[in-house]
Amino acid sequence: MTPTPRTQDPLDEAFWSYCRQRELRFQRCGGCGAWRFLPRYMCAHCGSPDFTWSESSGRGVLYTWTVIHQAMHPAFAKDVPYVAAVVELEEGVRLATRLTRCAPDELRLGLPVRLAFHDLGDGVMAPWFELVEPTADRTDGQ
Repeated sequence: MTPTPRTQDPLDEAFWSYCRQRELRFQRCGGCGAWRFLPRYMCAHCGSPDFTWSESSGRGVLYTWTVIHQAMHPAFAKDVPYVAAVVELEEGVRLATRLTRCAPDELRLGLPVRLAFHDLGDGVMAPWFELVEPTADRTDGQ
């Protein structure tokens, strides 16, 4: 079984709760408007404790990536090789994620990506991403 997030903080739980609803939301500062992730109790820019959970467009670019060839957990052994990536969303937030439906040798910095939620089981939806125009015709979700 795929491991799922175990939240211990209400802010983390809120993030994953929105994901379960297939909504990618990040905190947006009520003082200066800055977007932030990971969730925090105060804005790093202005120190304000005020925020709202604002929905992301789900669009961004490939910021960096690596191809995983050795599973660090038995649940992921069937998935290797796969692409672990950081995407930079239109809102400026960077998110560590998984990139699917792509050929790793064709990846380049700045390629456009879009949100594609992945069901981890037990109602947990992970915010994974795919290239706007996939580099390979893949049907296995990788």
